Amino acid sequence: MTSIPEKPSLEGLEAKWRARWEADGTYRFDRTKSRDEVFSIDTPPPTVSGALHPGHVCSYTHTDTIARFQRMRGKEVFYPMGWDDNGLNVERRVQMLTGTLCDPSLPYDPDFRRPEKPPKKPVHISRPNFVELCGEVVEQLEQTYFDLWSDIGLSVDWSQTYRTIGPKATRTSQRAFLRLLERDLAYRSESPTLWDVDFRTAVAQAELEDRELEGAYFKLRFRGPDGQDLLIDTTRPELLPACVAVVAHPDDERYQPLFGRNATTPLFGVEVPIVAHELADPEKGTGIAMICTFGDTTDVTWWRELDLDLRAIVQRDGRLRPVTWGEPGWECADPTAAQAAYDELAGKNAKQAQKRIAELLAAAGELVGDPRPITHPVKFWENGTRPLEIVTSHQWFIRYPDKESMLARGKELQWWPEFMRVRYENWVNGLQGDWNITRQRFFGVPFPVWYPIDGDGNVDYLSPILADEASLPVDPTTDVPPGYNPEQRNQPGGFAADPDVMDTWATSSLTPQIACGWGDDPDLFARTFPMDMRPQAHEIIRTWLFYTVVRAHYEHDSLPFRNAAISGFVVDPDRKKLSKSAGNAKDDPMSLITQFGSDAVRYWAANGRPGMDVAFDLGQMKIGRRLAIKLLNASKFTLGFGAGVEGAEGRVTAPLDRAMLATLAGLVDEATAAFERFDYARALERTETFFWSFCDDYLELVKNRAYDDGDPAGQASARAALGLALQALLKLFAPILPFVTEEVWSWWQEGSIHRSPWPVADDLRAAAGEGADPALLTVAADVLRELRKVKSEAKRSMKTPVAAATVTDTAERLALLARVEADVRSAGGVAGDLATSEGEGFAVTAELAPPEDT
Repeated sequence: MTSIPEKPSLEGLEAKWRARWEADGTYRFDRTKSRDEVFSIDTPPPTVSGALHPGHVCSYTHTDTIARFQRMRGKEVFYPMGWDDNGLNVERRVQMLTGTLCDPSLPYDPDFRRPEKPPKKPVHISRPNFVELCGEVVEQLEQTYFDLWSDIGLSVDWSQTYRTIGPKATRTSQRAFLRLLERDLAYRSESPTLWDVDFRTAVAQAELEDRELEGAYFKLRFRGPDGQDLLIDTTRPELLPACVAVVAHPDDERYQPLFGRNATTPLFGVEVPIVAHELADPEKGTGIAMICTFGDTTDVTWWRELDLDLRAIVQRDGRLRPVTWGEPGWECADPTAAQAAYDELAGKNAKQAQKRIAELLAAAGELVGDPRPITHPVKFWENGTRPLEIVTSHQWFIRYPDKESMLARGKELQWWPEFMRVRYENWVNGLQGDWNITRQRFFGVPFPVWYPIDGDGNVDYLSPILADEASLPVDPTTDVPPGYNPEQRNQPGGFAADPDVMDTWATSSLTPQIACGWGDDPDLFARTFPMDMRPQAHEIIRTWLFYTVVRAHYEHDSLPFRNAAISGFVVDPDRKKLSKSAGNAKDDPMSLITQFGSDAVRYWAANGRPGMDVAFDLGQMKIGRRLAIKLLNASKFTLGFGAGVEGAEGRVTAPLDRAMLATLAGLVDEATAAFERFDYARALERTETFFWSFCDDYLELVKNRAYDDGDPAGQASARAALGLALQALLKLFAPILPFVTEEVWSWWQEGSIHRSPWPVADDLRAAAGEGADPALLTVAADVLRELRKVKSEAKRSMKTPVAAATVTDTAERLALLARVEADVRSAGGVAGDLATSEGEGFAVTAELAPPEDT
């Protein structure tokens, strides 16, 4: 039974339908469906370490439009949500919010309470206390995300959630790690590692970003093998004590005679080999460079490939460590002089040491000229504030598969849009080394590993004691390894826990396995894996997407998902990425929903094409709100004169109605094809265009006939066509505007529109009947538009009668006009003659009735 509110409104729809959907289980996953009936989505687990901004809303809305479309297409949609709540970003956030710092040496304090306000000086707390505090903070942040996702209308099954620090995710992550170890695909090694000196943790290659910094070239005077000057430019003179070789390009004729001989470093008098390597740039500086352990990643490459000595001086805190010159590994011509020089540097950070060594070199006459200012790219952790150093330490690594296998996986995957595949391929082709999955942090998934301690108290890091899979998840800092007792922790003859945690990507790379229940729920896993869709932003193709492909390749010999739907950034008017840190994301998503409504915000988001950046635009939200209001009002108007769909197919007889349905069938084909290409923006664009034409043209052309009791057949045809059209349009809009479409649907239909079937173009064509010609609607709308224009230009009411009108057009279009003349006359108020004249161009002239006759 139709029940239309007297004054339809958008206000309150979010709360109303959120509650109804939850109560009815509208989006609850039915796990009785077979794999071919399921569409599963590897939803990005949002990092709950930052403040929400409109960018969060945008890409998640894109995903939801696809989920809703697939559900209406008859698929049972597996749409879980995870919370990415472990890792360095979360710790950083917790430290800032609470004013605490973790000190693993402190005992657990059961009476510790979070400070009401962050203190001026950080409070040092134990690792268990800090982990508890992190859990408390992220739980509050997760609630904020849940409220936003619900208000924006994400059709997530909230019974299918996980946390990347929770027992389920930890067990999955630890299980996968142990299986990699068993196959020698993971290993532990002491090696050079990119290091953030502020957070004192290793950083993976995928987490790097280059930032342009001011620096300087220092020209140092080395001594060549025959005592001649060998001038070398460097931006890091403070690493001179760590110099292990000098290098030039093998084809550089200036230095070819020197290869295989030695040079002597200034200030420290160390003899180092002169070597050749193709990475040396003859055009850079003097063409010969010093190799230090380690100034940058090129140093690491040279060190490995040329089998050079190790002489590391940078500590984990970024300061230069003490060194005893003259001891093995630190031999030089004059240990006393070298020691005196180095003591001026020990304990200083890089910037301080650089200033001091420049002074020492200048005083010794070993610095040629003044430093030359430059601007150059320097590597940072993407969320760090100081340049990375390279520190030698014990780390866990995952071996990368060979590049050909990874490139083949990239071609096997369906990319939307396709051009995004090149980003994946570029990353694979540029890989160096293996994947460092170790982080020297606290709030993360621990390695399920302990190490034996010998009788002298030495920890054997190369003989790990592994947890049993059946015991997972474990925390080695509190749990005890097999065969030991708690009293043996950190004692000679006992064991030591691995103190590190896994990189957050080591867990996030397993989101398909975590969500689908790998190892824990074989039935669910069989129904949902490999997943059908991975939606994500383009900047993490090199991390999340690539790493996930690696893990599935190793564990399942398959892709983790079939389709990758890639979104762009949300940018400000200056095309800068929207972010809180940049200060250009001041609009709170919840306030935008309050101001414009969820459907309007979703409308803005859905206008962002796959893979392309989306401009933050309040104007688009205003348009979206107008569209939602128009949908309410047009639906009320249409339903107001008894539009329906029961038995409609046999009653649509008027040529104009048949033409409209034929046009609508074409729209359904277009929108369906667009959604199947994950192009929600194209589907919205075509649907919106038809809808405004439907309201402005078709409704005007047909409304008089729909009211006219004197023409029963024409009235029945109009009402049947209107009902079919409204039903189809609501469904086409439903994935993008879920609240207003559900509201209108509830006025006249049972159940939820979001569980109703997607419109079928062939059904609309059947209702239109054989020979229905969409061009009829086009011609009728064109003529009506021109008649209105005449009245508008004369500043007359649209109800003003037309005394006479002449339509000039091609013979073909005039023949079409003749078939819909009655509707055009009625809608245009043509009381007199409606003449036609054959011609090449389209034109309408009209004579309006005098004002007194109006």
